[in-house]
Amino acid sequence: MSIIKVKDLSFDYIRRDEEGNVESIDRAIDGVTLDVKAGDFIAVLGHNGSGKSTFAKHLNALLLPTEGAVLVDGKDTSVEDNIIPVRKDAGMVFQNPDNQIIASVVEEDVGFGPENTGVPTEEIWTRVYNSLKSVGMYEYRHKSPNKLSGGQKQRVAIAGVLAMKPKCIILDEPTAMLDPMGRKEVIKTVHELNRKEGITVILITHYMDEVIDADHVFVMDSGKIVMKGTPREVFSHVDELTSLSLDVPQVTRLAWKLKKQGVNINETVLTVEEFTSALKKVFV
Repeated sequence: MSIIKVKDLSFDYIRRDEEGNVESIDRAIDGVTLDVKAGDFIAVLGHNGSGKSTFAKHLNALLLPTEGAVLVDGKDTSVEDNIIPVRKDAGMVFQNPDNQIIASVVEEDVGFGPENTGVPTEEIWTRVYNSLKSVGMYEYRHKSPNKLSGGQKQRVAIAGVLAMKPKCIILDEPTAMLDPMGRKEVIKTVHELNRKEGITVILITHYMDEVIDADHVFVMDSGKIVMKGTPREVFSHVDELTSLSLDVPQVTRLAWKLKKQGVNINETVLTVEEFTSALKKVFV
């Protein structure tokens, strides 16, 4: 069953002068169609300016289509009465966790969303504690967010979304401002939520190693989806990805270069373990 359906989505950024006259129209999304099944882990790749973040903002009605439609659990985002239900079903996590954390204590921040939607107090605390446990931050519940690392703050931001009990989480480059350790913490947390809780995940990123374990990968350029498939299928197109100002996992590029030099190696490897195994076969 599809949790998100995107049909011929297009979106224009319109610039107007002081009198309201249109100065320019820039098409950021151009005819995107996409189906996301409940429980999937989807990754959307693209260079800066490819339209991937604009696309992400359509998935919980932060932006509304210029043309086409976005359906979240069957609800059309362009219908005003659907906006709040859509945002409950599709939670959003942004690049900078400091922009999402507003309280001075971790547990109060996580409970902010449910409290503002009228959830009973007892249920709020149940959700807060369960959400913090899900992201491995329960022991920090009484801490000030200012005392946390970037990765820990981002996990608190994810817990705040989880407390709303969404069916889907959209993460718009959630590790862009984190160090390598923080990146690993956040991506591991997101995968665990997907596997253990069955939450649908849509990850917007430009880090290749973050999408290796995704179910499906979509590559965007100039507002369009220009490539799609499993990670192995997508990363097998090294030349095409390079032309789109994107990279591939380091071991994949290394295997690809060896293949071009005449080494009979499997060039679709994604991990160090796969590369090591493929290299052994060459010399056996």
